[in-house]
Amino acid sequence: MFLRRCERRKNGKTHTYWALVESYRTARGSRQRVVAYLGELKRSEKSGWAQLGRKLSGQAKPQRSLFDPPHYDDPADDEEPWATVAAILTVARFCRPQSELHIECTWYEQTALDDLLGVAGEKVHTDRLYAGMDRLLGCKEALEKHLRGRLGNLFDLEYDLLLYDVTSTYFEGECRANPLAKRGYSRDGRPQCLQVCIALVVTTDGIPLGYEVFAGNRADVTTVEEIVLAMEKKYGRAQRVWVMDRGMVSEKNLKFLRDRGGLYIVGTPRAMLRQFEEHLVGKDWHEVQEGVEVKLVPGPDGTETFVLTRSADRREKEAAIHRRFVERFEAGPTRRPFGSGTSS
Repeated sequence: MFLRRCERRKNGKTHTYWALVESYRTARGSRQRVVAYLGELKRSEKSGWAQLGRKLSGQAKPQRSLFDPPHYDDPADDEEPWATVAAILTVARFCRPQSELHIECTWYEQTALDDLLGVAGEKVHTDRLYAGMDRLLGCKEALEKHLRGRLGNLFDLEYDLLLYDVTSTYFEGECRANPLAKRGYSRDGRPQCLQVCIALVVTTDGIPLGYEVFAGNRADVTTVEEIVLAMEKKYGRAQRVWVMDRGMVSEKNLKFLRDRGGLYIVGTPRAMLRQFEEHLVGKDWHEVQEGVEVKLVPGPDGTETFVLTRSADRREKEAAIHRRFVERFEAGPTRRPFGSGTSS
């Protein structure tokens, strides 16, 4: 397969179009047929369609008839260096976090990066941007080490208290090339989509210290040991305080932290809250910020301390939810006009 250049004059201006053409043999000799009309293509897009034609036909290189001179034979020869691609991706994440497609089609043309980096807009395309992300992934540990040192020089980072949480991101499609893409608990309300889980560790100031990607069906509680060991490998073993929500809590995880000399502040499972009902109505509450009060209560075995917290705003929210529920209950069921419902 190859690309064929077609020209057409309209209103005194020459327009160039491209078509993906396939050669085939017949009894009367070689013939050609158009596989797809591609319209006008940028230089970067020609590179992508040339590679597609090469893969479909099994040729080592695109035919020289693909482009008029002085276009290149090997598309990679005219691409921007990976360091420049990484710079574009980084600036885009800081200025306007969007997709790589948005960078190519909208964002890059609105910036001055073509002058600052010397990269023309037609050379910024999704193929190179996505490939740049893959290249950066191979430098993950080196980048984290460099950023940790750089941030340590710019800010007074503290590593004695770390916040750990897990989120997820979902995909549209089958994701056959990603073995981590699984169906699991969807924080986005898209349980029908495949997803991956992203674990992130940050300081109290929100500075990221490390991340890991887990399978989409991985339970949060099973990731704690792996993350703690990864952080100890990067920053050394120390008596740190880990802050995690109740989804990370299990007796196995807490014992793991205690055995390593670690401390923790974790969300208490709801089933344990009834043990502290008498303390909720007692005194000795201390206001830590406007509308938020706390009380320290020794645990049943004396090895842990529970931090009871109450919020005036949260109390009002819960009361409002309860009032609306009672009002709907007292009003009775709402009748719908005939035919307005849905059938199953």
